[in-house]
Amino acid sequence: MAEKLTIGKALNLGLRRALEADPKVLIMGEDVGKLGGVFRITDGLQKDFGEERVIDTPLAESGIIGTAVGLAIRGYRPVCEIQFDGFVYPAYDQIVSQVAKMHYRSQGRVKMPMVIRIPFGGGIGAVEHHSESPEAYFAHTAGLKVVSCATPEDAYVMIQQAVASDDPIVFLEPKRRYYEKGDVEVDADLAGAYPLHASRVARPGTDVTVLAYGPMVRTALDAANAASADGRELEVIDLRTLSPLDLDPVFESVRRTGRCVVVHEAPSNVGLGAELAARITEQCFYSLEAPVLRVTGYDTPYPAARLEEEFLPDLDRVLDAVDRTFGW
Repeated sequence: MAEKLTIGKALNLGLRRALEADPKVLIMGEDVGKLGGVFRITDGLQKDFGEERVIDTPLAESGIIGTAVGLAIRGYRPVCEIQFDGFVYPAYDQIVSQVAKMHYRSQGRVKMPMVIRIPFGGGIGAVEHHSESPEAYFAHTAGLKVVSCATPEDAYVMIQQAVASDDPIVFLEPKRRYYEKGDVEVDADLAGAYPLHASRVARPGTDVTVLAYGPMVRTALDAANAASADGRELEVIDLRTLSPLDLDPVFESVRRTGRCVVVHEAPSNVGLGAELAARITEQCFYSLEAPVLRVTGYDTPYPAARLEEEFLPDLDRVLDAVDRTFGW
C-alpha cells in the first residue's frame, strides 16, 4: 500500500521497521531520544523502544562513533546520528581510522555493521558548520560505503538496507528536502527492493546526461523539465551510491547522449564530479561530443546564509552548462 510521506517521515518509519526487525539495532546521537532529533527524524522512537535502544548521548561526536565501534564488535547494529554535517569532523579520526579499517585489519574476522547518518547540504538558511557537503572525504576512504537518498521511497528502503548491511555505511540525508513528499510502498518486501548500491534513471532523456545525488536530484529534474520546454530532453540519473559508484547506467546513457553534466553542492576541487568526469572520459571518450562539465558549489568555505543561494547550484546554472555542451 502506497502512502504519501515526506523524506523525514519515511526515514522515521524505516528506522522504526529496522528496530522492530532486529533487537540488536540501536540508535544513538545527540537529542535523538526525548526530542526526536533536531529534524524529528527519530521522533517517537525512544518512547516506543526505550532508552536502552534509542540513546541520547553527550555532545561528543568522537565518543558517539567510538562507542558504536565497540557495540558493533560485540554484535550490535548501531545507527549513529551526526546532528549536522559540519559536526562530523571531530569524529573523522574514528570513522577513517577505526570504522573503515577494522574489517580489513582483522582479516575479515570483525565486522562493522553500523550506519552513520549525516543530514548534509545547504539551502536551509543555517549558520556556520550546518550546511556542508563532506561526502568526498568519506567516498575517498577505502572500507567505507557512502549512499544518499533523494526521494521518500528511497529514504524508507535505503535506511533499512543500510542498517541490515554488515558494512559500515555513511548515510547522507538531504536536509533541505526532508519535507518533500512522495509515494512510499510501506508494505513492500525489502527482498525485492531496488539494490542499495545502484544508481537509477530518474528521468529518461536523449540529449544530455545529468548526474546528481541527494538534494541536487530535484534541482536536476527541475532543470530537465525546463529544458524540455525548449526542445531538449535531459536524462537525469540519481547516483544514490557514491562509494561504490554504480556507473554502468551512466556509461550507457552517455554513450547515447554524447554529453554529460555533473551536479553537486560540494566545491568542485577534488569532488565527486572530478572522479565521475575522469571515469566517464575513460570509458566513453569516443562517444563524447563535449567535455564532461561540472556544476558545483564554489571553492570557498560555505558562505553566510544570506549568500547561500549564490553559492548553491540552481536550475539556471545547470541549464547554462547544458547550453555549453552544445556550443563546444
